[in-house]
Amino acid sequence: MSGALLEVNGISVSFDGFKAINNLSFNINTGELRAIIGPNGAGKTTFMDIITGKTRPDLGDVIWGDENVSLIRKSESDIARMGIGRKFQKPTVFEDQSVADNLTMALKNKRGPWSVLLYKSNTSDQAKVNQIAADIGLSDHLDIRAGDLSHGQKQWLEIGMLLAQEPRLLLVDEPAAGMTVDERNHTVALLREAAKTRAVVVVEHDMEFIRNLDCKVTVLHEGSVLAEGNLDHVVKDQNVIDVYLGR
Repeated sequence: MSGALLEVNGISVSFDGFKAINNLSFNINTGELRAIIGPNGAGKTTFMDIITGKTRPDLGDVIWGDENVSLIRKSESDIARMGIGRKFQKPTVFEDQSVADNLTMALKNKRGPWSVLLYKSNTSDQAKVNQIAADIGLSDHLDIRAGDLSHGQKQWLEIGMLLAQEPRLLLVDEPAAGMTVDERNHTVALLREAAKTRAVVVVEHDMEFIRNLDCKVTVLHEGSVLAEGNLDHVVKDQNVIDVYLGR
């Protein structure tokens, strides 16, 4: 267990008699890039809901960080402040604001009402915004309205907004959906770079995208871990072929 940033220990959760997560256990280490795959209904979204506090498990625990804090009784906002960021499949950016404004609003600053009302831009924040824009490939779009970006660029902006909050763990849901080949390649590079300074967990169906991430893969099925290892290993697992790849 040493070195684990996040420990998922025997969690189970049921909805109207359907067991969405069934005694699920695995660890995410600091600075690890991990991909999670599996058929529809495998529990991928529910697993992320539990980690981020949106859903509480019936059994088990989720342990976070160096101080081994249990997350299962924490609120979504508390968990976000503790350093877990989540990107949903559909990008959620402030479309009427510029790229620069979106990134500035996301910076890790005091969030009290007076702090927000009295906020004034400063050179330190501007430098952070410029650096994040460079990291996500939007340096030339800082003054562009977010709503005018392409689908892929909106995805990068949302990832940048999460990075601005300085999370220790980034959960990313199906980032390749709807992207062009060039956009997918850029997203792979962005996520691999992000994983150099934090843990990144990617839920994705695009197997070529997963292959390019070149990381450990966890296969979920019926709310449990079916297989784990590099992509070449798991795609040869007969159980994975039967329940997922063979469909």
